[in-house]
Amino acid sequence: MSKIWVKKPLSAYEADMKKSELKKVLGKWSLTAIGVGAIIGGGIFVLTGTGAYYHAGPALAISFIIAGIACVFAALCYAEFASIIPVEGSAYAYAYGTVGEIFAWAMGWCLILEYAMASMAVSVSWSGYFTKFLKIFGVHLPAYLTSDPASYTGEGFSMNLPAFILVLLITALLVKGTKEAAGANNLIVLLKTTAVIFVIFAGVYIIFSNTDLYNAVDGVKNWKPFIPDQIKIKNSEGDMVSAYGIQGIISGAAAIFFAYIGFDAVSTQAGEAINPKKDVPFAIIASLLICTALYICVSLVLTGMMHYTDFNPEGRYPDAIKAPVAYAFEIAGKHWASNIVTIAATVGLISVVMVMMMGQSRIFIGMAKDGLIPRFFGELHPKTRTPYKGIILLGIVVALIAALTPISTLADMTSFGTLFAFTLVCIAVWVMRKKEPNLIRPFKVPAYQIVVGLGVIINLYLIYNLSDHAKELSAGWLLLGGIVYFLYGRKNSKLNNPEKYKDID
Repeated sequence: MSKIWVKKPLSAYEADMKKSELKKVLGKWSLTAIGVGAIIGGGIFVLTGTGAYYHAGPALAISFIIAGIACVFAALCYAEFASIIPVEGSAYAYAYGTVGEIFAWAMGWCLILEYAMASMAVSVSWSGYFTKFLKIFGVHLPAYLTSDPASYTGEGFSMNLPAFILVLLITALLVKGTKEAAGANNLIVLLKTTAVIFVIFAGVYIIFSNTDLYNAVDGVKNWKPFIPDQIKIKNSEGDMVSAYGIQGIISGAAAIFFAYIGFDAVSTQAGEAINPKKDVPFAIIASLLICTALYICVSLVLTGMMHYTDFNPEGRYPDAIKAPVAYAFEIAGKHWASNIVTIAATVGLISVVMVMMMGQSRIFIGMAKDGLIPRFFGELHPKTRTPYKGIILLGIVVALIAALTPISTLADMTSFGTLFAFTLVCIAVWVMRKKEPNLIRPFKVPAYQIVVGLGVIINLYLIYNLSDHAKELSAGWLLLGGIVYFLYGRKNSKLNNPEKYKDID
């Protein structure tokens, strides 16, 4: 049983870095763009509506601040590890080098959940914006091609065809090469960052120039009360739950945590960074700070333009919760602005799915390299040097599930995987500081005892505030992971079975 606690020595990571066949093509700004590309998207274009109506009301901005603070603690810990162990694998690699194999497996298993669920959720959300985008030009897709079988109210076959096609196209781009994918991501990030800034300035202008929304005496009317009294409302699953008040702000922070996984994706690209020990920490912190500021501004503008109760999917504007930012402008009578947001979201969400799937494939590389999953997942294409087999398999699975499955709790399940990873990374920093105090650290977490302690407490508290259904599903995923580990991972672990690999390596 003691074998499950075996740790991967840092010297092994150094050897992995030297013999890595991944192309070193990413500089600090490309890495930052990857982080921004993953963060800006689901949070702003999708979760703002659900967060405002189901959780915090206008105080959603406070939820973003709380989630951002929790992320800062984790981001600092990620940055320290990225400067020490700059390899693909992210938190999985960090846990393997500090806490032990069983924790590394749990981390990798949760990261698989996190990235796969995020890819599916965002591709489905993209489908909603894409359908609205086509309507601008008078093209109306039939419901049976934009709905999963469980959600389709008609008879006969149905599937979410746009989501299915999107995932397959992104899969093909990722197989072609990291440099090409990063270049496409940079252009998309520039476009959607510009669009987000447009949303902020246009929204502020609409609020303060409209007497129905603002006057000098009462201020912004839709912000009153800024923290609504706690009440019971029906959630997306039909259950009566508590919303608003302080509890709503906290549950909102937990639910929207899914929006912050972009900087985690930066660490998965360390194997392709030109100067990973400096550039990855920079990109992690820079992308987080940039996007947190944008999230806060957009949530304030959105709830200022449109009353939070109007995001009710059973209310006056049932489609508003699917594309909240676009509908806020539409309801304000600015259809041209709504069209701009729709176009930007349609393009912008593509990069979120792309970065999520890119990060997922790099987790596969790390775990396959250590023997915990089949080597198939880590095999690189002879020309493009991308893990093409793992990417193709991942793309097929994500495309099928996104096309055929109603996904109401994906955001919460993604948040669980993210929060779990963040918690363990914080703990791993403390373990490493105690056991390897003299290790050279190009980046060090300041006041690490305080940062680690607060990071663990806040992340665990946010996990506690996730929906019960999401926690049950996530617990089931962890249980399944434990079975897979003991049936396959432990028996094929490179550290536990070196004799199996001496002729291969």
